[in-house]
Amino acid sequence: MEITDVLVTGGTGRLGTRVAERLRAGGLRPRVMSRSGRPGTVKGNLLTGEGLREAVDGTDAIIHAAQSPTRKTRKTFVRGTERLLRAAEEAGVSHVLYPSIVGIERIPLAYYEAKLESERVVERSLVPWTILRATQFHDLILGIIRPLARFPLVAPVPKGLLLQPIDAGEVADRLIELTLSGPAGRVPDVGGPEVKTLAELAGAYLQVTGTQKRILELPLPGKAARALSEGAQIDPDSAWGTVTWGEFLRRQLVDAQGGR
Repeated sequence: MEITDVLVTGGTGRLGTRVAERLRAGGLRPRVMSRSGRPGTVKGNLLTGEGLREAVDGTDAIIHAAQSPTRKTRKTFVRGTERLLRAAEEAGVSHVLYPSIVGIERIPLAYYEAKLESERVVERSLVPWTILRATQFHDLILGIIRPLARFPLVAPVPKGLLLQPIDAGEVADRLIELTLSGPAGRVPDVGGPEVKTLAELAGAYLQVTGTQKRILELPLPGKAARALSEGAQIDPDSAWGTVTWGEFLRRQLVDAQGGR
């Protein structure tokens, strides 16, 4: 079946924006779904179900990249995905793609537990599906490090957390490739080209930004921190992306400012 119309939930977010841009560049017609239905989007609300049937009508495939407000994580990820897939089944959608996160079954946090449960919803669906897990996006890591670097004198960083950041644009490219190749079930994970501790990533950020500050590593208690220190969210065998953390920082912080 030829794919031309693709609905992108979360199409104004970190991943969804890149997906929509690349779909347009490839000559496909993305429908960007938003709760508000603002100009350039179609209205659809995962929390209430409002507008979902209209949003999926005539759609060939869905890339379900919607994220969740912290206070409504389970309602968005689990109940919202159930509503979306019911509408997709009724509309005869041929393929739903669900981007997920490496290692979520090993980290006892509500966000990851809801994400894992939403994977199960996709797997039970009558709509043919593909699930792609990725490691953490560069943008997310940058969002963690920036406020830590604003502390006076030192930059306090959780100790020993292992990460394998990947470029969100490369994940978007892989999702589109999977969209065009048809339902494939759970496909191999994708990760960034290098594994580093959060302290090493923060150190590179300080160097690129010219911040003269020492990294102070602080141990974090709890099962989640232990899982991250043991490598729950890395998979060196899944290294697929090519954009390194240093390249990302230069692009975001140096090139965007016209050089230094």
